Amino acid sequence: MATGSINVSVENIFPLIKKFLYSDHEIFLRELISNATDATLKLKHLTNIGEAKVEYGNPQIEIKVDKENKKLHIIDQGLGMTAEEVQKYINEVAFSGAEEFLEKYKDSAKDSGIIGHFGLGFYSAFMVADKVEIITKSYKDEPAAHWTCDGSTSYTLDTHDKAERGSEIILHINEEEGEFLEDSKISELLTKYNKFMPIPIKFGTKTETLPKPEDAKEEDPAPTQEVDNIINNPNPAWTKQPADLKDEDYKGFYRELYPMQFEEPLFNIHLNVDYPFNLTGILYFPKLGQDMSIQKDRIQLYQNQVFVTDNVEGIVPEFLTMLRGVIDSPDIPLNVSRSYLQADGAVKKISSYITRKVADKLSSLFKNDREDFEKKWNDIKVVIEYGMLSEDKFFEKADKFALFPTVDDTYFTFEELQEKIKGNQTDKDDKLVILYASNKDEQHAYITAAKDKGYEVLLLDSPIVSHLIQKLETSKENITFARVDGDHIDNLIKKDEETISKLSDEEKEVLKTDLEKVIPTSTYTVQLEAMDSNASPFIITQPEFMRRMKEMQQTGGGGMFGMGNMPEMYNLIVNTNHELISQIKDTKTEKKKERLIKQSLDLARLSQNLLKGEELTDFIKRSFEMIK
Repeated sequence: MATGSINVSVENIFPLIKKFLYSDHEIFLRELISNATDATLKLKHLTNIGEAKVEYGNPQIEIKVDKENKKLHIIDQGLGMTAEEVQKYINEVAFSGAEEFLEKYKDSAKDSGIIGHFGLGFYSAFMVADKVEIITKSYKDEPAAHWTCDGSTSYTLDTHDKAERGSEIILHINEEEGEFLEDSKISELLTKYNKFMPIPIKFGTKTETLPKPEDAKEEDPAPTQEVDNIINNPNPAWTKQPADLKDEDYKGFYRELYPMQFEEPLFNIHLNVDYPFNLTGILYFPKLGQDMSIQKDRIQLYQNQVFVTDNVEGIVPEFLTMLRGVIDSPDIPLNVSRSYLQADGAVKKISSYITRKVADKLSSLFKNDREDFEKKWNDIKVVIEYGMLSEDKFFEKADKFALFPTVDDTYFTFEELQEKIKGNQTDKDDKLVILYASNKDEQHAYITAAKDKGYEVLLLDSPIVSHLIQKLETSKENITFARVDGDHIDNLIKKDEETISKLSDEEKEVLKTDLEKVIPTSTYTVQLEAMDSNASPFIITQPEFMRRMKEMQQTGGGGMFGMGNMPEMYNLIVNTNHELISQIKDTKTEKKKERLIKQSLDLARLSQNLLKGEELTDFIKRSFEMIK
């Protein structure tokens, strides 16, 4: 048996770094600006602790496009490098100068804001450039250095006459990546990745209008001047303490994040924790519609103010991905490209913290101003209901603030609802029957019948209500949910006295046989019930279980709640005490009897939106004939 060490040389790995280091070439600019930011913040820290005897001043990072010579320049005024440091940090692939710096100054540099975690970031430049130059002068009293590499493993390192402190990276953009010499493309990337970097970033100039002199005439144009075009906000709202921000500051930052979003958010949640992990951010509750799918990917993930991704699944619980805002954490582990999250313990803790923070905020809003919370309920309920369904810890906390609105716009917590219907709405097993509707217009007749008997009817109309009530039934004791059109109300709720049927058992048998000759029994189960004579003669209901399963199938599709196709099955409840039913029973002519049954069935189907196409056309034609 032989043993040994695998030798991975720079010659072997460098071509792979250039070609495959990042899945998306455009992030080279993010990486280089992150390095420039680190260099500047390092200098700031060293001057603060007295190790660098230089003037920090007001440094900025400048991006220049030289389209004619096919060059892109990234210039900083940071601490720079000596020739020895270039040799160490640039030529030794994967050696991170930022990590070494943080280790050396780990106590004092804790809050320095230094970004770097990756020694490979600089090499992303070779994905878009045939040749890369570094001209750099250290804050130390040493000559400037000039490093050049053409993308091979060979390089040159000379002295340079650069007099100002800092570094300039020059990318000689290759033919295939010419888009990175367009001002519009660079501006787009700077806005996407570097909008909130902690050091001002200059890209070109802009014209600024000045006030007119006092002696200027009205027709005189206002004077202008050219000023640096700073494309970023180095001090975004999430980096500040909540006590230092007003409501207008939060709204202003929302407009900064989403300039094309004209509707203001309902409220915000400021995240700020430094133990056992570091995380800051601001989450906003927008006005949400009923469609859960189109709202996602609006939360931006940053790492020390560097944009990483807007796909935050794994960090933010799935039910909160419909919110908007920013999360910034240096403790979220990323792979080398900072583009994909690695699920680990820290991420799970962050997710749990965000869930708890959101639940606490909602509870506080409910307690402090219930009336306002009720007004906002329809705009936020999808998130809360989805959270109750998918996160057990959130479900427990939501008991304090989750609302159950009635068709009359009255709002109850679950505890209040139980107290309200206790003793009035129970089934034969003495379970509380919670009646609900999902559509006030379509189920109007059923709602009216329930209200006429003094029952409370909830309005639960979100797309996941079937899943939620399933969970509520298993989590709460002695309750059952029933949609008002799931069965006749007299069959759902226990009555003190039973209604006596006008028909004998023999007459019922004959009637049922006559009905089943006309009614398709593959779709409708005929049930004869003795009800109030004023109740409808034919009532179509769908068994609660069948309807819920079908709704879950439609909600889930092929995803989380997906299941097989459910057949269309309905109950047809026939009121044996209605005058029309007696007329059908006593009709002698088979043809007339069939027509009465068919017309009555179609009227019941019409009330449930089940009559469509050719059947609807035939019904209308038959109705006109009967009127004649």
